[in-house]
Amino acid sequence: MVCEHLNLLEKDYFGLTFCDADSQKNWLDPSKEIKKQIRVGSWQFSFAVKFYPPDPSQLIEDITRYYLCLQLREDMLSGRLPCSFVTHALLGSYAVQAELGDYDSDEHGPDYVSEFRFAPNQTRELEERVMELHRTYRGMSPAEAEINFLENAKKLSMYGVDLHHAKDSEGIDIMLGVCASGLLIYRDRLRINRFAWPKILKISYKRSNFYIKIRPGEYEQFESTIGFKLPNHRASKRLWKVCIEHHTFFRLVSPEPPPKGFLVIGSKFRYSGRTQAQTRQASALIDRPAPQFERSVSRRYLLSRSLDGGGFSDVCCAGLSGSDTAVLLEFLNTSVSLLD
Repeated sequence: MVCEHLNLLEKDYFGLTFCDADSQKNWLDPSKEIKKQIRVGSWQFSFAVKFYPPDPSQLIEDITRYYLCLQLREDMLSGRLPCSFVTHALLGSYAVQAELGDYDSDEHGPDYVSEFRFAPNQTRELEERVMELHRTYRGMSPAEAEINFLENAKKLSMYGVDLHHAKDSEGIDIMLGVCASGLLIYRDRLRINRFAWPKILKISYKRSNFYIKIRPGEYEQFESTIGFKLPNHRASKRLWKVCIEHHTFFRLVSPEPPPKGFLVIGSKFRYSGRTQAQTRQASALIDRPAPQFERSVSRRYLLSRSLDGGGFSDVCCAGLSGSDTAVLLEFLNTSVSLLD
């Protein structure tokens, strides 16, 4: 319903998140009632990209790429997507071109990019470099600017990586990153290992422990199992579910049906949405005029942050009651200024 409100047809890349009692991010499962997933606290959601397409150029519609750009700009600003000075300036200049169009000396003053935010610690030097680059893009359309933005953003090492705190077998703090290609291991912000999905035979969890079973290598005879310690049982299950969803979405042609019966051992959870292969097939059948939309998030985004300290993707549904449909209709009518 949110994607329908936003006029998004390539909706499978997006989702709604909420924070649990431990302030940990969870993805709302569209196949279950909201009240069964959020038992305490207010119903506050964020609309976000769930699956980052490895090749954004394969997205069919400009509006889909636009919302992916907005998510990446938020990732950059929050520090989730680290960039060098050069990359911050390049991506920032494409964002400015997409929103403002060609540089116009009569319209744009000496500080015309100061209302934009590109980096966690933005400097005047960065803004000046963004303006220098922006002035060279004469004739570049907003859609072309966003394609250039995405072509550069997708090359970043942390593009689309969902990070989870953990400890290795020696008790050392690490981060486990889930992405389109597999599972990544980080220590002190450096990637120390990578397990591609074809290399992983099985993923499982027990209490606060998370396990991956690895296919034997060329010179190995037996499978090996690697274990990690998560902060608690909920964190371990959350990571397991994220892995299941990413593997299904990016690797399978269609989702696996959940196991049936009363004697099923372990979780019945399976990813229930369309896979990337299925959404690409559906996207190829899109037959409508290109949707018209306004690319001018910066002013409203800055205003909303200054008023309530929130990001542009927050949707608040606190205190509402009734059926899920009624609740969603209510917040769509009142609160989805998120990326609008």
